Amino acid sequence: MTRKSSVFLSAIAAQSAVLGLLLLHAAISTRTHPPELTEKRALVKALHLTDLCLFTEARYTRHLSQADLSTPFQDHPMSLEHFPSGSFLGAPENIRKINEELD
Repeated sequence: MTRKSSVFLSAIAAQSAVLGLLLLHAAISTRTHPPELTEKRALVKALHLTDLCLFTEARYTRHLSQADLSTPFQDHPMSLEHFPSGSFLGAPENIRKINEELD
């Protein structure tokens, strides 16, 4: 009979191996496809695309550079954060500067 700890360690080892293969694949494909990456970088720069979408929950955590001052408190000014991703990230720098100026 197999111990639960052996199954757990086997699963962790398998997942670590898959992660290592994914990282290896990313490193290899970055070296073998530089023209495509250069084109994509130029497109992003030309179109002035926004930041990477990190979270899918609230609009003020999707694109941190696009958040306004009152969006996290749209339900009530004293409302608590009800999206977990809002507690992982601080306010964007431009909003912090505005808040410091208002104080």
